[in-house]
Amino acid sequence: MPATAPVSSARQRVHAAVREDIIGTAREQLAAAGAASLSLRAVARELGMAPSAMYRYFQSRDELLTALIVEAYDAMGAVAEAAAGHGGGTAAERFKSVCWALRDWALAHPHEYALLYGTPVPGYHAPELTIDPASRVTRVLGGILRDACQAGEIAESRIPPISEAMTAQAQPVAEEVMAGVPLPAVARGLAVWSFLFGQISFEVFGRFEGVVTNGEVLFDYAITTMLDMVGMAA
Repeated sequence: MPATAPVSSARQRVHAAVREDIIGTAREQLAAAGAASLSLRAVARELGMAPSAMYRYFQSRDELLTALIVEAYDAMGAVAEAAAGHGGGTAAERFKSVCWALRDWALAHPHEYALLYGTPVPGYHAPELTIDPASRVTRVLGGILRDACQAGEIAESRIPPISEAMTAQAQPVAEEVMAGVPLPAVARGLAVWSFLFGQISFEVFGRFEGVVTNGEVLFDYAITTMLDMVGMAA
């Protein structure tokens, strides 16, 4: 057994390296032609591999696409987590830091962002293993709101009551990532979550062109508005 272990380890390293090469090439094709055009055959051709050899690493185009999606969600999640942990500060300051970090990442990686928040890829259905990486940013934002509530930084009197229907929507979210946060604040947090990514998406996909000349000014105002929505002072 000891004699074969190094061989096995070497094979694993080679397998991992080739897999990373495949993902890197797929990422380049994603930028060049979009997710809908991604194919194992095209990646194999670019790498000088036989198409059949690709199946040692990815069983299908969808499996490769899933690897790209998980990688992008993890990258964005890591950025959000790092921004939230920088230097403490108030919950509002941490929220601002996370928002700016997410915007910067999205603008620097527009194709990866488009894979996550752009037009769905025809015929692709994300498997369950994407759920946890996709939840990293949500957990960061929910954690900040929870911390703000515990620290008394949320003015609950500024948040109106919600309907029974909205209570039903907010309850599971509260239980998952915002334990102890009043449900009206959780509901506002959900609205802020969609507001934030809508704002970033408009900028990444050029929806402000000809309308907004300074995206940073609008984004800063949007952050102030989002803080106000959840009852936190900017």
